[in-house]
Amino acid sequence: MKKSKQLPDYPKITEFHGHECLGTAIGYRVGEMAIEKLSTKKAVDEEFLAIVENNSCSVDAIQVVTGCTMGKGNLIFKDYGKQVYTFLNRNTGNAIKISLKLDLETINPHFHEARMKAFSSKADEADKKEFEKQKDVLNRKILEMPGEELFKMEKVEMEPPEKARIYQTIKCKECGDLFSEHRARVKDGKIVCIPCYEN
Repeated sequence: MKKSKQLPDYPKITEFHGHECLGTAIGYRVGEMAIEKLSTKKAVDEEFLAIVENNSCSVDAIQVVTGCTMGKGNLIFKDYGKQVYTFLNRNTGNAIKISLKLDLETINPHFHEARMKAFSSKADEADKKEFEKQKDVLNRKILEMPGEELFKMEKVEMEPPEKARIYQTIKCKECGDLFSEHRARVKDGKIVCIPCYEN
């Protein structure tokens, strides 16, 4: 895989996430493609925005590669369970949508069978070792395959979401916890947090 000088080494993703896996390999490639296609450096503040449609391991890799985080407000999570990722460069207005177009079994046909055996009640050490071997093969293929074979990428038009705002902190009148005012609810005439409102 030809690596941009702007990208962190893949081991940095493993260090951040805690282990190497298929999700981090996918996220690394997605982040790599986004930076390459949108001609941006690693994000500082909010000029680079990522919208992720799952909360898998891939999102950790995307955070490390692009610098987009929930804390900065430039990582937006949509709970769709889809391997779909949209990126926007606020400075240029350019945006792309990247989606995984090959399933894991297509990338490595031996992976599914090895996984089924390894997680069955009859699995032995040989089955578990074979699964780890096939997982490593799959991981390597994801990291090395040409991006256009692995992903569908398309330019999209989108309005930039509002930049992150800093809201006032208020105290819940029921539990006493401090919370952000834009999450306030009114219950029996009192300003409360969402959990107290729902209980």
